[in-house]
Amino acid sequence: MIKRALPGNNVGSKIITTTRDLNIAEQAGSVYKLQPISPNNSRKLFFRRIFGNDDKDNNEEEERCPNDELAEVSDRILKKCAGVPLAIITMASLLACKARDKMEWYEVCNSVGTGLENNLDVENMRKILSFSYYELPCHLRACLLYLSMFPEDYMIEKDRLIRMWIGEGFIQCEKVGKSLFELGESYFNELINRSMIQPIHDISDDMIFSCRVHDMVLDLIRSLSSEENFVTVLSDMGGTSPSNTIRRLSLQNGQDSHVMAQATWSLQHARSVVVFPATASLVPPLDCCRVLRVLDLEDCNLSQANSSLKYIGNLHHLRYLGLRRTGISQLPEEIGNLQLLQTLDARYNNISRLPSSVVKLRKLMCLYIDWTTIVPNRIGNLTCLEQLSKLRIDDSTRNIVEELGQLTELRQLHIELDEWNDKLLECLCKLQKMQKLFITVYSGQCSIGGLDAWVAPRHLRVFNTSGYWFSTLPAWVNPSLLLDLTSLYIAVRELHEANLEILGRLPALRYLILEVDKENLSIIRGFVVGADVFPCLLCCYFRQFVWPVVFQQGAMPRLRELWFWPFYLREARGIACNDGSLDLGLGNLPSLQVIQAVLRCDGAGKEEVEQAKAALTHEAEMHPNHPFHSIRITGAPASYCYSLLFSFPLSCKLYLRLFLCLRWWDLRVIFHHAFLLAPLPQFF
Repeated sequence: MIKRALPGNNVGSKIITTTRDLNIAEQAGSVYKLQPISPNNSRKLFFRRIFGNDDKDNNEEEERCPNDELAEVSDRILKKCAGVPLAIITMASLLACKARDKMEWYEVCNSVGTGLENNLDVENMRKILSFSYYELPCHLRACLLYLSMFPEDYMIEKDRLIRMWIGEGFIQCEKVGKSLFELGESYFNELINRSMIQPIHDISDDMIFSCRVHDMVLDLIRSLSSEENFVTVLSDMGGTSPSNTIRRLSLQNGQDSHVMAQATWSLQHARSVVVFPATASLVPPLDCCRVLRVLDLEDCNLSQANSSLKYIGNLHHLRYLGLRRTGISQLPEEIGNLQLLQTLDARYNNISRLPSSVVKLRKLMCLYIDWTTIVPNRIGNLTCLEQLSKLRIDDSTRNIVEELGQLTELRQLHIELDEWNDKLLECLCKLQKMQKLFITVYSGQCSIGGLDAWVAPRHLRVFNTSGYWFSTLPAWVNPSLLLDLTSLYIAVRELHEANLEILGRLPALRYLILEVDKENLSIIRGFVVGADVFPCLLCCYFRQFVWPVVFQQGAMPRLRELWFWPFYLREARGIACNDGSLDLGLGNLPSLQVIQAVLRCDGAGKEEVEQAKAALTHEAEMHPNHPFHSIRITGAPASYCYSLLFSFPLSCKLYLRLFLCLRWWDLRVIFHHAFLLAPLPQFF
């Protein structure tokens, strides 16, 4: 019927279908993900609806608030709308019926996200959003409502959220061989696909690591949570009145203590208690939360309140215990009573040793500790462990290595060694469910070849070794086997063009740090990155490479960041073109946004060094994207070269990217020289 309605035998005709569900869009045909409208267009839409400005010839006037007194509050409201036309129209319709009073507009602004604003326009928007909510399967509705535990604009870490869902029992095993966490990831991704939550991507590999809830969606789920007594929120920004029976309690900021006291009277049935830093002094007594499943005190300072964990051993139903950055110095021995505990997050504290009773937690799936925290013997008893980070292995804990082989469910492992242990290879070969493996060796010069014989698991996603040297690219780095590998940090003594081509054929690789031994590098004149390699790579660090590295047409089509730390100039004679220029092929990288390089001039003349810098600078400036670029020259030791980074005009994020690719002894030298030679950036 549709075909008959289209003229000209359908030539030039198109059918556009809109949907909130990405899965439907993918089945219908090619997908275009609608992006939020720009800030300028948001202001136009907002002010036109409120002030009735129909002068379409003056775009600049349309983007400005006609009332200067309302300009700031308007910007705040538009920020909450986040470029969503439905939200902008709804808020504008609400304000159009109100007086042009700044304080009244601020009241409206502050009410968004609390679920308390009663207005016909807001109710109409909620009805529209409710269609998406009621189309969710029942298991996803509970997961979405649980997000009302978090404050407005809060960045919710994906792993933390999924572990809390698991603790609450929202995730039940449906498929044999699929872990609860993997099933939780599928729930998380489905909420993103249905546009119910907003993903936040890592800047290096573009992987989703956290999310936010749009204020309008938060407004809806707060209302639904309040109606169903699903979550009780205590907040100065507006919350819900404590009911006689509190199922889940979220303490968000500075609530009066007497209100909190009233709330604790009703915590006998509470399943979750999440306390945010502003209310750390109001942590309820744990002896009144006997059926608690989830307790999260992240960022709450408990250093002066050791009694806060006094009754932790009585919470026999507890599944999730979040103590990250709480300032505690020890965990009570009674923690071994928590036989149902699945997640223990004690990172970024001053805990020197875990209590010996931890090995009784046979259902523990996730253990997060600091590298300074010593684990007790018999950790091999924790056979349900899927995530273990960070495990320090030194003279006092070397016998733990053999026990690692018993943890066959491990999917993520971060271990830190003072020197390579040959028994570790045998244990790692038993962990065939491994997806993320981080190995840090602190000695600086590690035995070569220990991991060459490793058989990498087929579903390995992240492999990161710092301080460990391979003799050459290991045979298990195979593009036909490592189909899921997205992140790789590897250092090799010897690298050839064929090895670089193998790395370039890894189908999912997004983030690469490749370090070579410049002294033994057999190819003196650098490398050529060929066409059609590294199809998904977004961020690339070449460490200790020799000049030049040339990029051919079609190489690294998605690359955004390119780093050379350092870039050695030697034997540079004869590499220039006839006119004296040198085409590195940076113009062949169509997505390039950042170029960072430190040029080491050991063994090269001044003319050659200047030529190299000029070539890099010229190509960066001529690139159509006009990428940010910083190129420095040094002939001093590498440690001093790193200290110069503090004079670079980099953003905080770029500094963090750099720190991720440096070894711990590099960082010690960086900070030493930075304090002596250069002022620290303001963000430190």
